[in-house]
Amino acid sequence: MIEMKVMGIALDVRTNSPIVVLHDLDNRKALPIWIGSAEASAIIRCIEGLVVARPMTHDLITNIVKKTGYKVEKVEINDVEKETYYATIFLTKGDETLEIDSRPSDAIAVAMRAEAPIYVTANVLMNGSVSTDSAKDEEEAQEFKDFIQNIKPSDFEKLMKGKHEESDQ
Repeated sequence: MIEMKVMGIALDVRTNSPIVVLHDLDNRKALPIWIGSAEASAIIRCIEGLVVARPMTHDLITNIVKKTGYKVEKVEINDVEKETYYATIFLTKGDETLEIDSRPSDAIAVAMRAEAPIYVTANVLMNGSVSTDSAKDEEEAQEFKDFIQNIKPSDFEKLMKGKHEESDQ
């Protein structure tokens, strides 16, 4: 699981659909997820710290969770299938954990209000993310190329000898 934060809301100019953009803590990967207007509005209100006179849906959900003694422990965006993302909201109370199926947009809006971490599985990131730090990616790729070019067969012998010594213990 990779922890992600909300970078912001963007608009797909082709479809006029809002997109929530998550980024990893190193700002190297971004995950765009197309969402509905109501959820985009809820996320924007939270980003901008806007307070409304009456609780909106995600505020209501967060209030219910708190009033029942639970805590939003975390949110996981854990699957993507045919461009549909899936998420789970984890609620805890003592040793009890409830897993609530959710759309990612709703889970994100709730997590932001509860100040809970948002995690994304490696599979989802692999299938939907874009790189945002090409300089760092290029640097790591060059380091790996340098490593490969300088490796000798004797390095593998040392590695294998160390593995055999570990398994003998």
